[in-house]
Amino acid sequence: MRRFCGGAGYVGFNNAVFLSERETADRNYALSYYMREHKVFPPDTNLQDTLDLYFQLCSIETNCDTLAVMAASLANGGVNPVNGERVINNRACRDTLSLMYSCGMYDWSGQFAFRIGLPAKSGVSGGMIMVIPNVMGIAIYSPPLDSLGNTYRGLRFAEALIDKFNFHNYDSLVYSDCNKMDPRKTLAEADQDTTSRLMFAAKRGDISSIKRHRNNYLRYLLMGMNIYVHDYDERTVLHVTASEGDITCLNFILSKWTESPEPRDRFGRTPVDDATFFNHQECAAALQTAMQKWKITEHPSKTAQES
Repeated sequence: MRRFCGGAGYVGFNNAVFLSERETADRNYALSYYMREHKVFPPDTNLQDTLDLYFQLCSIETNCDTLAVMAASLANGGVNPVNGERVINNRACRDTLSLMYSCGMYDWSGQFAFRIGLPAKSGVSGGMIMVIPNVMGIAIYSPPLDSLGNTYRGLRFAEALIDKFNFHNYDSLVYSDCNKMDPRKTLAEADQDTTSRLMFAAKRGDISSIKRHRNNYLRYLLMGMNIYVHDYDERTVLHVTASEGDITCLNFILSKWTESPEPRDRFGRTPVDDATFFNHQECAAALQTAMQKWKITEHPSKTAQES
């Protein structure tokens, strides 16, 4: 256990808890004898010794810092992130996470797997750990329990975490329309995802999705992104919308567009070129009007000279 927590954390044993657990374990004894009747245990297993080991494990005490390192070791494939030492083998780590995912939260385990989608383990003391594989381990201590013996605030924290980040086991499917943040991705990867979603929304004329990107502008800006991103051909959402001929979507984008409305792609084409090529005259006219307004606003002296 000390290797598991990096050798520097606190791990102790509470003998009073052990004696209490052993004296109030009628259900555990009943289940053990039932399992032995059905040949679940290996031959010649001493049930009392087995149960005593279980009660002793239930009586180990630690603190949140140490528990977080243990959870992080599971998230790291069995390697302690503090000192780089392998503390459990990969198979044991995988099996432990599988058990935590399927039955780590008492009678709420199924709901937790469905709603949160992460391996977790709670205790009647109010402690709880969550493991986000390849990212981090989280330790929570909040004694008020719900009716099923899980920490109430710990569950609320887990729900808030999943609402914000796409850590749920199935949030990262290839064709998912999830708009949660993914801190596991580099800025470049996240930027590519945002660009793709924005381009497809423009192609469909999906103003609600584009609004969602616009509303999240500050968040994307803080992550190094902006709404004027372009794809591999240097085409912007203006190019895509002009090519599709959706005047409603185009007008909405132009109402939020504060840069030049005639960006050029790698072929040298502007959005108005695309609108004209595909015979979307209404879109072409809207773009030409926007171009004139931008020139007057941004370059009034140059516009006067041209006239």
